[in-house]
Amino acid sequence: MSKKDKFNKDYEHKEKKEEVKKDLIEDEKKIDALDTLIKEKDEKIKNYEEINLRLQADFMNYKRRRDDEISKMLKYSEEQIIKEILPILDNFERAIKMDDDNLDDEVSKFLEGFKMVYTQFKNMLDKFEVKEIDAFGKEFDPTYHQAVMKESVPDKESGIVLEVFQKGYIYKDRVIRPAMVKVNE
Repeated sequence: MSKKDKFNKDYEHKEKKEEVKKDLIEDEKKIDALDTLIKEKDEKIKNYEEINLRLQADFMNYKRRRDDEISKMLKYSEEQIIKEILPILDNFERAIKMDDDNLDDEVSKFLEGFKMVYTQFKNMLDKFEVKEIDAFGKEFDPTYHQAVMKESVPDKESGIVLEVFQKGYIYKDRVIRPAMVKVNE
């Protein structure tokens, strides 16, 4: 092989080497561009995953709040009708208090019927978990009692309920009507 051939071969080899080098540089640029694109896509995926998790958590919280609301509505669904029945029960109690010692007259016979209806009302309220608030002689508690009068009785402690004007009631675990009371000062 002559020098000229060798020179041409070396020159061709150099050109190919330069070409390969340029291709490698271009490939590296493409790889870098692809890496950047992959990182951007990974970041977007991560953001979407976070958004998805937040939306799932928000939905679970909404569902829990809705379920709580529905269960409360169902738990206290009879509250309004019970509130409507309480004044009727009060009137039966007032009528029963009119009872006298003469059990043979017409009024006593009517009162006996009232007592039976009153007992049925009380049994029905018990079935629906309505309980009377025990107030007389107890310490005044604004959660269960509504003070409408004050009186000073020296031989009783201050803050003790002296008289109950209207009975209070608790429905399940909620006060639906506080007891109207007179409190000692």
